[in-house]
Amino acid sequence: MSTHSPVVLSQLRQRIETIENIGARARSVLPFGVPEIDAKLPKGGLTIGALHEIAGGANGAVDGSAAISFAAGIAARTGGNVLWCYTQPDLFAPALANSGLTEDRVVFFEVRDESAILGACEEALRHGGLTAVVGELAGLSRVASQRLNAAAEVTGTMALAVRRWRRHVDARDFGHPTAAFTRWRITELNSSPLPVRGVGRSRWQVELMRCRGGDSADFEVEACDADGRLSLGHHEAADMSSGGWERRAAS
Repeated sequence: MSTHSPVVLSQLRQRIETIENIGARARSVLPFGVPEIDAKLPKGGLTIGALHEIAGGANGAVDGSAAISFAAGIAARTGGNVLWCYTQPDLFAPALANSGLTEDRVVFFEVRDESAILGACEEALRHGGLTAVVGELAGLSRVASQRLNAAAEVTGTMALAVRRWRRHVDARDFGHPTAAFTRWRITELNSSPLPVRGVGRSRWQVELMRCRGGDSADFEVEACDADGRLSLGHHEAADMSSGGWERRAAS
């Protein structure tokens, strides 16, 4: 046996430990903090070192406002700095802040085409200095999604693909299979009613359309708060929206 064997064995142990640590980061999860939602996800949350797809429903397939806010809340709860790549310069930073993603934690990157978005997201995921990378994409092939997912697994960074289309008919692309661990569709609902004049907290229908190792489900929730957290819609709010508030006021 070579006299260098102890050194070689030590280096090998270090490499194995590094691989195991990477695997542990990739397998960790980010809970929503809503038991009804987390119960539908393997290990009780979104896999961090993985790709997740988010799209808007109804008119949101084009404007993507609810899907963007949903993604911002998730990215905010990862706790670190975030890269957000896009081609349509219509992001409103104060709205992202309302979902917990404040301007001091996000770097915006505007490019001309989606191939550049894919390249930038992959490089950022492999860098490892960010906790989440968000890319707004109309098209996402299976091969491209596999590359993003593989890059996320290496560093344990969360990858979020926000699907947006310029025409409703193009949203059919969302039906094509990808390597994403979860696939979500977010549709805006009427906001929660208030006992005074004004607009209540936004509400969404959140559809978990696909989950690797889990089942599909849907929920009615109140939109992300300033910490990026969701809450289930209350039965009381549903009662008031159907005239319950007037009945209670009269009594």
